[in-house]
Amino acid sequence: MAVFTTGEAVALDLPIARIPTRAVAFVLDVLLQVMLGWGLTVGVMALLALFGADLAWWDTAFTVTFVAVLAGYPIVWETLLRGRTPGKAALGLRVVRGDGGPIDFRHALTRGLAAVIIDFWAFGVFGAIGVLTSLCSARARRVGDVLAGTVVVYDRTRIPWPKLAIMPPWMQEWARQLDLSGLTEDLALPTRHYLTRYFELTPETQQRLGQALVTAVCARIRAVPPPGSPPLHILGAVISERQRRTLGVPAQPNLMPLEHVSW
Repeated sequence: MAVFTTGEAVALDLPIARIPTRAVAFVLDVLLQVMLGWGLTVGVMALLALFGADLAWWDTAFTVTFVAVLAGYPIVWETLLRGRTPGKAALGLRVVRGDGGPIDFRHALTRGLAAVIIDFWAFGVFGAIGVLTSLCSARARRVGDVLAGTVVVYDRTRIPWPKLAIMPPWMQEWARQLDLSGLTEDLALPTRHYLTRYFELTPETQQRLGQALVTAVCARIRAVPPPGSPPLHILGAVISERQRRTLGVPAQPNLMPLEHVSW
């Protein structure tokens, strides 16, 4: 599993696809590429013979066909199916952006060209480069994934609903006046983790870690925390307001069960 921070400033845990599953999907795609290449080659040969083309036309046609099958196959499929090829679809895999969102043509193009040149074929020693870079990456990313900013995940696993923070009703006015432009993801992420795992912490850790986060967050946004409010309420109000502004809709209180919250 890996945490993906979406554009809505929420974290999602998605299962990373590892080498064995990706290798099977790759072999399936290669078999389909061979079949496609054979069909196109026969068609091109028949067409060139029909028009009596010279040797230059034959060389050009075979080069274009080879490149179209090798690079065009993954680029077209991943663009049309939003990160999937037939092989990936059969194994339940999908290519996503680094934030968990769907890829587009630019990502597919970068991955496809990198696969041909670096990861697998031209200089990839028949996939050795792609395998080695995947083994050295925490998210099993080959060179093409690094260049495109993508990750391959399991598509058949249900993506959980984003966990949104609770806004204490009496702190809404205080939170709405905050300037949250200084609250960057490097501090928002540990704050969300604190809220998510609050009831798993000991009381001492709840207070100590919560107070440290309140000090850091309030210093970053240049705000004075309401006197007498516990860290859970202050941090919940800040993160809830940040999510409300980013999402454009009121945040739903599904970060923690309401019966456990002491207002």
